[in-house]
Amino acid sequence: MSDDAVGRLRRICVALPEAVEKEAWGDPTFRVREKIFAMVKVGDGRVSVWCKAPPGSQEVLIGADPERFFRPPYVGSKGWVGMRLDDTPDGPPDWDEVRAIVVRSYGLIAPRRLARRLEPRERPPARPGEGGS
Repeated sequence: MSDDAVGRLRRICVALPEAVEKEAWGDPTFRVREKIFAMVKVGDGRVSVWCKAPPGSQEVLIGADPERFFRPPYVGSKGWVGMRLDDTPDGPPDWDEVRAIVVRSYGLIAPRRLARRLEPRERPPARPGEGGS
């Protein structure tokens, strides 16, 4: 399962504008302009992805599904959220949800010019003074 999950996650990540894969700490990371927006972690028979989340999202996701979501070490204190990609007691991951979380993380990390290339519903909110669209 872990190879399939990592492959599926890889396809989601590298489809984003200027996204690249680079191994770090023994696992794949996905970056835009050398900034990490998603990290894969494999260990203890589990595979997960760690992503940057908007303020408050980490708590909401973990509270809604603590079997699937968790506060990852090292980056959890900075608001990142971990999501298990293997089966949990609730079943397999919802890959539409995985994609939405990865794309949101990308939008938070990528330069605004690249983030604006996302579909309108996937774009992060405009910063003050930038205007919409």
